[in-house]
Amino acid sequence: MGTKPHERCFLLSFIHNYQIIILMRKKILMTLVLAFAMSVGTYAQATETVLEEGGTGPYKAVVYEVEGFAEHTIFAPKDLSVFNEKKPLPVLVWGNGGCANSPRGHEKFLNDIASYGYLVLATGVMPKQEAPRPMGMGRGGQSRSEQQVESMDWAFQQNADKKSPFYQKIDTKNICISGMSCGGLQALFNCFDERVTSIMICNSGLFEQPEGDEGGPNARRMPGMPSVPKKKLQEIHCPIIYILGGETDIAYANGMDDFKRIEHVPAIAVNLPVGHGGTYNQPHGGEFAIVARAWLDWQLKGNKDASKMFVGSNPAILQRPDWTLEKNAKVQ
Repeated sequence: MGTKPHERCFLLSFIHNYQIIILMRKKILMTLVLAFAMSVGTYAQATETVLEEGGTGPYKAVVYEVEGFAEHTIFAPKDLSVFNEKKPLPVLVWGNGGCANSPRGHEKFLNDIASYGYLVLATGVMPKQEAPRPMGMGRGGQSRSEQQVESMDWAFQQNADKKSPFYQKIDTKNICISGMSCGGLQALFNCFDERVTSIMICNSGLFEQPEGDEGGPNARRMPGMPSVPKKKLQEIHCPIIYILGGETDIAYANGMDDFKRIEHVPAIAVNLPVGHGGTYNQPHGGEFAIVARAWLDWQLKGNKDASKMFVGSNPAILQRPDWTLEKNAKVQ
């Protein structure tokens, strides 16, 4: 039985409209796929590296770099699902020894801290594990003091970005700025930023600099090392700790002199006689990592048990072999 002309027109119209609907659905699907790809692209992440089985903490850490955050390395818990607005990640901003533009040599120390629930943002790129370690001052590329400020900027941006895996998972109200040797000087250069709530200076301290002599012999020791006069210590606005390597540490005199000049905010100086190199490259960062984490847990997480490392009638640090402790009157 043949179809009538008006029935054929209806059928052809139906088929045509159906094809249009299919094409529209395909376009919508492609648009959604492209949008998703673009959103992922804004946080393009390099391959994660696992160091020392993710650290000794409960939140196994990974190390990686991300697109759009050049010359920085991220140490963070691999599983971010357990963190949220009510349980966010405090931030440790780190500068490297030797003004190096890589945290290589400090990675075990930083990785272990991250495994206890911290977002660690280190200056510089993370080279492959088989690459030679930078040796000596300034080798492996030169860092900039501004990279620490970039780290803080990035943390705030990621916490506010709905496309970021760190969205509402970063504790931007609790940021410690830190660094070793030259990185410590960079931290002292940047610590006046109002976003900083704690300072941790490792194997470092300001050089003595004559008043008004910005071009004096100690004004700048090497490229990448900022010049900060001792009088700026009086502008520090938050608690500070110096973690030093004892009298054989080339930064010992400068660091202890800094500590003795700071009376207006809580200040602590601890020493372990291991020299300028600290214990960063020992398994899980060694003793320095344990003491640093106690400071961070106390200052950034408000952990009263962690404060017992430094305060009380019998501070826990003095029960650990060879450590010494000094603190000013502001430390409670």
